[in-house]
Amino acid sequence: MAANQRRLKRFSAGQRLWHFALIILFLTMGVTGLAWMFIETAWGRSLAAPFGGWQGVLYWHRIAGLIFLFGFVSHILYLLTRVDWSRFPGSLFGPETIVYQWVDVKGFVQHFLWIFGLAEAPRFDRWSWWEKFDYWAVWWGLIIVGVTGLMLYDPVLSSDFMPGWLLNVALWVHRIEAVLAMGHIFTVHFYVEHFRPTALPFNAAMFDGTMDLDHAREEHPEWVARLEREGRLEAAMVPEPPVPLRILYFMGGYAIIALGLFLLVFALLNVGALTLL
Repeated sequence: MAANQRRLKRFSAGQRLWHFALIILFLTMGVTGLAWMFIETAWGRSLAAPFGGWQGVLYWHRIAGLIFLFGFVSHILYLLTRVDWSRFPGSLFGPETIVYQWVDVKGFVQHFLWIFGLAEAPRFDRWSWWEKFDYWAVWWGLIIVGVTGLMLYDPVLSSDFMPGWLLNVALWVHRIEAVLAMGHIFTVHFYVEHFRPTALPFNAAMFDGTMDLDHAREEHPEWVARLEREGRLEAAMVPEPPVPLRILYFMGGYAIIALGLFLLVFALLNVGALTLL
């Protein structure tokens, strides 16, 4: 096989577009949410300025949140169409699904032991335990911020159905979960996907939808071996993306990473100023 053909297709165009939309909405909510939280600081006001000030960031934060919730519901409906109901619940399990299984628990334990040299490296199939964790973390995080966000969307209306103190609780739960989500994405997720030694200098799999075959044999050996056993490996190989696209993915990806780290660092730097106001 030619060198420029040794790319294994990992994500479909729909999955990549969905992930890109997730990035845009998450960053929009992150920027507007932090601008609102730090609006009494100079940094917070500078974040709010492009949106028209504090009223603008609140408006766009709500709009992005509603779109996010709409996308979440759409994703659930899409998943329901992908389930083989004739084999339910067995169809939820298997190497191609992202549902947590016993093999993921064993993979986690073996991975942990391998880090300390106490076991051999685990052999992951298409999805590793941490990739499944990142997927399902969006579910519980969005449910928490979504429910509390809807409560806070129109607090006057919400107060007709619940006591005022519950809205105060919702505000802090909303903020804490949002900060935890941003902290995880801007540190753990960025490092695992882009900065670990085998991913440097940039993991473009979710951008171009492919990964190097040799890299796949190292990161997901059971997946590649299964494709070979089933005679599907050759059909899964695709050409390498053109150089201009690869440059675009690299620059766009690092722009996203830079924005996330900027939000993380300056939020930490302004925490002290916020508590003094």
